[in-house]
Amino acid sequence: MESAVKLYGIRNCDTVKKARKFLEEAGVDYSFHDYKKEGVDADKLTAFVSEFGWDTVLNKKGTTWRKLDDDVKESVTDAQSAMAVMIENPSTIKRPIVEAQGKNFIGFDPVAWEMSLELGELK
Repeated sequence: MESAVKLYGIRNCDTVKKARKFLEEAGVDYSFHDYKKEGVDADKLTAFVSEFGWDTVLNKKGTTWRKLDDDVKESVTDAQSAMAVMIENPSTIKRPIVEAQGKNFIGFDPVAWEMSLELGELK
């Protein structure tokens, strides 16, 4: 049986490590989807982009984005072009993204996650 909470990210990402530690210490049963090993599901990415906006899901602050060719970076002008880059380069997806009982979270914010635990949204 799959966990009610699913965390998406990359195993060696420091922020994902912090998020996983938070969930484990809080006793939250979760499953982990590693973009590097399992790839990026285009439908799931579309849903995240629809909810959060492509400019939030696309991590332009990370090393992977900075290393991309300038032509590639300049080609990102809308959701479709951003998703193409994210599928090709999973490390450009903001991490982590968490699905929990119909509520999704992007990025790791321990204060917000603690509040969500108290509200029963993250369990």
